[in-house]
Amino acid sequence: MTITITPTQAPVRVDEGKCIADKGCTVCVDVCPLDVLAIDLVKGKAYMKYDECWYCLPCEKDCPTDALTVDIPYLLR
Repeated sequence: MTITITPTQAPVRVDEGKCIADKGCTVCVDVCPLDVLAIDLVKGKAYMKYDECWYCLPCEKDCPTDALTVDIPYLLR
């Protein structure tokens, strides 16, 4: 059972000042193999809806504005 998380718990952090999802960008959502990222329709910004991250990094690497940061746990580095 997957539980919805709050932004402070999410391993993928979104800098809302840089995120251009409100302009139609969905790159991070499209490249996530687990479909855990989504666009908040009210704010028009990306967010992590479930904590199921594999730390694979395509969301961070492919973001055109560098708005995403993946916080990789120390033990996985």
